[in-house]
Amino acid sequence: MGLTPHNNANAGDIAETVLMPGDPLRAKFIAENFLEDAVEYNTVRGMYGYTGYYKGKRISVQGSGMGGPSMGIYSYELIHFYGVKNLIRIGSAGALNKDLKIQDLVIAMGACTDSNYASQYNLPGTYSPIASFELVNKAYDIAKEKNIPAVVGNILSSDIFYNDGGLDVLKSWSKMNVLAVEMEAAALYMNAQRAGVNALCILTISDLPFESVATTALERQTAFTKMMEVALELA
Repeated sequence: MGLTPHNNANAGDIAETVLMPGDPLRAKFIAENFLEDAVEYNTVRGMYGYTGYYKGKRISVQGSGMGGPSMGIYSYELIHFYGVKNLIRIGSAGALNKDLKIQDLVIAMGACTDSNYASQYNLPGTYSPIASFELVNKAYDIAKEKNIPAVVGNILSSDIFYNDGGLDVLKSWSKMNVLAVEMEAAALYMNAQRAGVNALCILTISDLPFESVATTALERQTAFTKMMEVALELA
């Protein structure tokens, strides 16, 4: 039994830097294809976690599941029970900006949200979850060095996948130059900022909601290698 109800890992099993795909099968893919000497430390609820080496650097990769509450659990435990200092979400997103295409990269400088996750902090206003500038800056430089186009800006972390308001809701966010929509970054950023550690969300565009274009589940698990390469170099 590990240190938490959601993780088999014991103290020391997890590196200080963790990549966090939402899909646990993407974590498995990264461990099997990019890490050396990878050891599986977690299988609870099928939320796979691995620690291995990338270019001599000890790195872990841990699935987070879908949505802010799930990301909130896994990132909180990684920070407070396992001593993780750098958390890098690597996920898929729907494009809200007309210039973004399938497979484009977005580096999330900030994460708007329709979630009430920040209510736990009892703040007298609206909180703005943002990434670690150091990680944003390095990720952008790495993407440039690798000639991988990447856009830096604001995204939306939504609690709702099937919104009753349909595309009109997304169009409202698009008007404010929000680049893309996903479901986890805001919770990750809040947990990290509260604890004083580093967090970043790097996204690959998997859907064009306004054009009814989407990638397959298998493509989202295995084909987003440019994002994985940037995240691993950053780690």
